[in-house]
Amino acid sequence: MENKVEIQARFGEALLKLIEQKGLSLRKLALASELEYAQVQRISKGKVNLELTSVIALCKGLQITPVQFFEIYESI
Repeated sequence: MENKVEIQARFGEALLKLIEQKGLSLRKLALASELEYAQVQRISKGKVNLELTSVIALCKGLQITPVQFFEIYESI
């Protein structure tokens, strides 16, 4: 089983992959997600253990469902 640090890093990788696929920047995603840019940056680097509300906000900003996000997460 993965530890907390590995899970956070993998989440960040999945987030960056989706950002690239959607043609967004971290700043644009932060605006669309209504999250602070610095927070999105830390998430993308795997430095944050997220709350569920932040996961949902990111998915809304990416215009995907949480299921779609975690399909990418599982593929990494």
